[in-house]
Amino acid sequence: MVQAVDKHEPAFSRVIVDEFEARDADEGTVAAWEAAAWYGGDLNKLYLSTEGERLMDNGGETEGFETRVAWNRAFAPFWDWQLGARRDWQPDDPNRDWASFGVQGLAPYLFESEATLFVGEEGLTNLRLEAEYEILFTQKLILVPAVEANFYGKEDEELGIGEGLTDIEAGLRLRYEIRREFAPYIGVNWERQFGDTAAKTRGAGDDVSETTLVAGVRFWF
Repeated sequence: MVQAVDKHEPAFSRVIVDEFEARDADEGTVAAWEAAAWYGGDLNKLYLSTEGERLMDNGGETEGFETRVAWNRAFAPFWDWQLGARRDWQPDDPNRDWASFGVQGLAPYLFESEATLFVGEEGLTNLRLEAEYEILFTQKLILVPAVEANFYGKEDEELGIGEGLTDIEAGLRLRYEIRREFAPYIGVNWERQFGDTAAKTRGAGDDVSETTLVAGVRFWF
């Protein structure tokens, strides 16, 4: 869809469901998603995103998800800074609201990179670092390694989150683009908690690390 905001910068829109998958987790089958949409031109965009997980077995229960809205502004070729807000939705625990400040773009060697600082209530801060890379075996068969790390400036007792490095999530997904807009994939996902967060999780009798097989589909329009 194309519309003209003004004569200098036409506006475009796109919806990208980067991950829509089933994970074979210890507690059962988990549905996970990561999706984004944007509207705007080369310099300015309105950006919306969501990600989360839902347990599909035993009646199903959303384990938690987040939504974000932000304004993107290009400041260099292939780089944007971002100003916005995020909300964490928890099924049993209190929701969290954050202001967000970040940058995203293509690092050297075509790594898609993102660094975002979230500032919440009661002095809570969360720094999130993300990186992803595409390895093309053919024009249709693509391997995508990705990693995400979270750091917190202070502990959040209500949610069982400690100070410092709290968790790392890494994935490896192999997709086949039937069309550029539609690509099923398979892969593996690894999650690990660290520091005080891991200690709190162990104290609750839960595991601090999990590796799951995944299968899903990526599509955009």
